[in-house]
Amino acid sequence: MTEKFDYEQALADIKAGKPITGKDSILSPLIKHLTEAALEAEIDTHLAKEISANRKNGKSRKTMKSSSGSFELETPRDRAGTFEPQLIRKHQTHVSDEIEAKILSMFGLGMSYRDMAAHVKEMYGISVSTATLSAITDKIISEVKEWQQRPLESHYPFVWMDAIHYKIRDNGRYVSKAIYTVLALNIEGKKEVLGLYLSESEGANFWLSVLTDLHNRGVKDILIASVDGLTGFPAAINAIFPETEVQLCIVHQIRNSIRYVASKHQKAFMVDLKRVYRAVSKDAAESALNDLEERWGQKYPIVIKSWRNKWENLSVYFKYPEEIRKVIYTTNSIEAVHRQFRKLTKTKGGFPNENSLLKLLYMGIQNASKKWTMPIQNWNLALSQLAIFFEGRLDDALEL
Repeated sequence: MTEKFDYEQALADIKAGKPITGKDSILSPLIKHLTEAALEAEIDTHLAKEISANRKNGKSRKTMKSSSGSFELETPRDRAGTFEPQLIRKHQTHVSDEIEAKILSMFGLGMSYRDMAAHVKEMYGISVSTATLSAITDKIISEVKEWQQRPLESHYPFVWMDAIHYKIRDNGRYVSKAIYTVLALNIEGKKEVLGLYLSESEGANFWLSVLTDLHNRGVKDILIASVDGLTGFPAAINAIFPETEVQLCIVHQIRNSIRYVASKHQKAFMVDLKRVYRAVSKDAAESALNDLEERWGQKYPIVIKSWRNKWENLSVYFKYPEEIRKVIYTTNSIEAVHRQFRKLTKTKGGFPNENSLLKLLYMGIQNASKKWTMPIQNWNLALSQLAIFFEGRLDDALEL
């Protein structure tokens, strides 16, 4: 019979500060317990399939090594000697941490601890507590910290920046905090999340610290940054990267504008507004903006004023060909990442601490990045155009 794992003692050990991984860790006996339970299930399945009479015949012992420490593993044997364990093979002395990997995989898909425990129960026939599952997923935290501090490339043609908000427990109550996401398109035309940053509110001052961190991690130049309409955002970017062109997200601007337009006017207003942001050139767009003001300025002066005040940064994309315009005029790329985040967190009303949120979002990024193996469409053409528009600034990165 597999030795029972003492979950209550494990929880007490966690609270007492006992290490989760390494020698004499909390996870080592859990991995032993899970592995031995899986081996028992394997031999039961094997004996049920045997045609000739066969039965269990004691156990053999060997020392196993895992990333969470060493332990003595008891492997069941059969009398006929036909049982060949698959999870831990006869001469294997290192655990592949398959069970732990399955738990982390389920966690990365956004499954709740309750559902994860149910799956482990179904697969291996054992009960796993929420505290144990939390201890296993907490192993990601050190990986997250290392990822957050990793060196970055020196040049990025495009960077998108936006924030998403979550409820996190702080001093006994749940408060809304902002997760700042920085998504980039690298020289190869592939997407890459440069970092996640957490703050109590979204503001230009905090974005300044984010940009400083990017610079400290090796980023020397960003050609174009696409951001929302947060006041002071362009100035914060140019304080660290003075040559970066800042494009305000057109989609954000449209959403904010339509909020101030009466529902009975919205359809007609959008027809006229579309002539502005879908214009073939900046001159044509400014002419359409004049027409928009002439027709709607009396009714909705605050909307027109917003477009006028932000026009310098809203109209950046007009100077570029279609291949570049598609990339920069909206923050849709980063919003797609945030949609992935929402899928993972939709079952969570709030998070007990910052790490519990960060480790889940990090797993979401790892899953999303598996699809980012190819450059975006027409990237070579877009890169050639960028090299002309930003003469000399990509030479070092392209080794020209």
